[in-house]
Amino acid sequence: MAKILEHNPFQDLLSKQGIAPLEAMAWTKQNAQSIRISLPKESDPNENRISLSPQAVALLTNNGHEIVIEKGAGERAGFSDSDYLLAGASVSEDVAMIWQSALTLKITPPSIAEIARMKEGQAFISSASYQHLSSELIDAMNAKKLMAIGLEFVEDNGGGFPFIKIMAEIAGQLILPIATDLIQKKKGLLLGHVTGVPPCNLVLLGAGQVVEQVARAAASAGIQFQVFDKDIYKLQRLKSALGFPIVTQVIDSENLAKALQEAQIIVGALRSDSGITPCIVTEEMVSKLNPGTLILDVCIDQGGCFETSEPCTIQKPTFEKYGVTHFCVPNIPSLVAHTASLAMSNLMTSFILKAGKTGGVEEMLWQGKSFMKGVFCYRGFVTQPSTGKLFHKPVKDIQLLLLSKS
Repeated sequence: MAKILEHNPFQDLLSKQGIAPLEAMAWTKQNAQSIRISLPKESDPNENRISLSPQAVALLTNNGHEIVIEKGAGERAGFSDSDYLLAGASVSEDVAMIWQSALTLKITPPSIAEIARMKEGQAFISSASYQHLSSELIDAMNAKKLMAIGLEFVEDNGGGFPFIKIMAEIAGQLILPIATDLIQKKKGLLLGHVTGVPPCNLVLLGAGQVVEQVARAAASAGIQFQVFDKDIYKLQRLKSALGFPIVTQVIDSENLAKALQEAQIIVGALRSDSGITPCIVTEEMVSKLNPGTLILDVCIDQGGCFETSEPCTIQKPTFEKYGVTHFCVPNIPSLVAHTASLAMSNLMTSFILKAGKTGGVEEMLWQGKSFMKGVFCYRGFVTQPSTGKLFHKPVKDIQLLLLSKS
């Protein structure tokens, strides 16, 4: 661990204002280091995003970092190998070499076969969703003593989850166009308001970023909608953020069941800090919905909030049960992979630049406690409580592990 500099209240004041003391600036310059970063091709055929855009690569290489990308890794996101070469990256077909970098960036977690190619003690950043992890995969990570940072767990300085928020913003903007296309084909319905014709009814479960985006689009189109959530505070926040009147209700069996039976479209966007979304709509409730009702389960990556939900793919995004169409694609932003990659790249670049200035990824955990919270496996131990609970693994405190290593 880097030496901790003595400081005084005046230095604390400067830090709060975003002004670094001269000693800290000297420490940063002295400890700055180049990081070798790899971007392997996603093995999941349904994942089209990539963690860094060519623009981000140019910025990182100009700051002394080395970037190596597997040939064709950015093609599904609309970035060519020549784009990355011009940005200063190396493009390689040597898979064994690509997996030997100090830091690996992926969207989905590495598979057991990919972990086998990594060196002991390497770090990687990827998704850590319920859908992608398994007990065997975590055991393989810990056997290699890898440092695994989950995008879902990373917090910003305000306690928010920036990666979740930006992907939810994209998913929320896609939901209504997806619903429009599906319900027009299935039932010949137009979602927008037409004079003399009753509009479609829309029920939104959740009061987060996804629902905020859907609500804005629905209000503009003249679609009637209701928002249900368990948390009054979240409903109040949503009303304040939207700035126009909406119908909100706290989830309870009687009101919810009635609203669902009158709806043409139901969007489930409830997320849980535990990693598993609570099941709000039972199979019995789904069986009583009108035939042709459309369900879009946006939180299927956490198990889904409909009991009848099952993970789908971009190639086959829907299935029917009880005459109800289910859309359960876990990585909706991958449908607009270029935009989603740019958004993710903006956040990732900030982290890597700071890691380089502070002496590396591990030192960054001390300097940026928000990314420390993103670590779910560290040097042979599970460090994220929700991950440990989900897969029945003992959990160690990340700060204690870092202290014991220093």
